Amino acid sequence: MSGVPLREAQDAWLYGGKAVQLGAALRAGLPVPDGFGLDADFVGAVARREGGALAALDAVYACCDEHPLAVRSSAVGEDSAAASFAGQHATVLNVRSAESLRHAVVAVWESGRTDSAVAYRERVRADHSVRIGVVIQTLVAADVAGVLFTCNPVTGSDELVIEASWGLGEAIVQGLVIPDRYRLAPEGRLLEAKSGFKDIAVRLHPAGHTHQERVAEPLVEAHCLGPDELAALHGLAQRCDEAFGQNHHDIEWAFQDGRLFLLQRRPVTKAAVRSLCAKPRQ
Repeated sequence: MSGVPLREAQDAWLYGGKAVQLGAALRAGLPVPDGFGLDADFVGAVARREGGALAALDAVYACCDEHPLAVRSSAVGEDSAAASFAGQHATVLNVRSAESLRHAVVAVWESGRTDSAVAYRERVRADHSVRIGVVIQTLVAADVAGVLFTCNPVTGSDELVIEASWGLGEAIVQGLVIPDRYRLAPEGRLLEAKSGFKDIAVRLHPAGHTHQERVAEPLVEAHCLGPDELAALHGLAQRCDEAFGQNHHDIEWAFQDGRLFLLQRRPVTKAAVRSLCAKPRQ
């Protein structure tokens, strides 16, 4: 096999946890950027530079209409209720050519075999046979992005906790900023809005990949989400309840030109909570 439209990725053994979660979200009508799921055997063939696999990957790129792409890992067992693998595998953003897509897929495949990834597998008692699928999606050039937990990751309280920053969510993931933090009651009422210190934004570079930009001084400590955006995020959490059941969700999201996108959705795990709470801040 090779690549299938993301909404058709339903076999976690072939396509990995992230692709299956996003495929289910697309079939449920959630606002997920469309794309493709690459099965693990095909990704391995690309990593070995097999000619037929490389040609098939070029054909997948040709179907993407030259949009900038996000290339993410989708390992078997990733984004499951037992283990999130958050931060363990590579993500390559702003891929703009067939050659760059080849390199990105190989980079994701290699990231599943690092010492850190192997140690994580041992810690969560995951299967040591590494099967790495890949998700390829149209990239959202985010104005604001962040994460949303449908339970408090520190106290376990039944509330929504949102972290947000300017630009791509990598500014939060990489610990480059102190994000804004919001707490909402289950019915959507604002409980707390705490401004962070967001002096850096990660943006797309015209030549590909990303770069860091200084944020204008008036925006560094200004709230980057208002009532409309918070209401939209609350609505997204409710729609995830409808699609996946009322289990706790760990959601990555982005707004572009006022439109909300769901980038990733996984069940909340203890490992994901520890990763958030231990995230470095500068």
